[in-house]
Amino acid sequence: MRHWDTAAFAVPEPYVAALRRAGARPAILTAPDDADASEILAPFDGLLLLGGGDVEPARYGGSSHPEVYGVEPERDDLEIRLLRAADRVGMPALCICRGIQVLNVAFGGTLLVHLPDVPGLGEHRGASYGQAVTHQVKVQPGSLLAEATGREVLSCSSHHHQGLDQLGDGLVPVAWSEDGLVEAVERERGWILGVQWHPEETADRDPAQQALFDALAERARAGGARRGT
Repeated sequence: MRHWDTAAFAVPEPYVAALRRAGARPAILTAPDDADASEILAPFDGLLLLGGGDVEPARYGGSSHPEVYGVEPERDDLEIRLLRAADRVGMPALCICRGIQVLNVAFGGTLLVHLPDVPGLGEHRGASYGQAVTHQVKVQPGSLLAEATGREVLSCSSHHHQGLDQLGDGLVPVAWSEDGLVEAVERERGWILGVQWHPEETADRDPAQQALFDALAERARAGGARRGT
């Protein structure tokens, strides 16, 4: 077995599996810094932003913190530009964990830099790195999230240490954990949905979580059909 000794672009398998179950054909996007975001998206019908490291605090006026990790300014920049372009052209997008945080920052919102420092909040990650906790999320009736999942309460797998603070322009909160933290937002127009938990981790056994990927794929197919792609 050959061991990598350089960096790599990769996607955890559960995301790919959930998209494939939804009938989608996923592809990894990379691009040079000066690439036009609309041109990057042109061959595609939908956008999925994955979990990962923290958004660079300077992008939203946040302060440095010892728990901030995995900062990739180039990734922040690309994903923010892609989201803004998707919003302009009406492309559906699902933004997961880090993705919802990028979504919020992209439209002028801010983040809570480290949830354990915020009084009154419960556990949103396990004791060790990458360990998940399961908690319930209450869903706003009539929202895109409620329409996609068919549920008013979801059981969610979560492992994040940051969360949404001030919401970005045009973003509407549509789900909350029991401690009051905003767990999902959507755009006032189009189909752009962000969730703070990890639906891909339980989608293979929880139809409500798989339904998020199904809804993204359905919207993508409808948009592609209208464009004749």
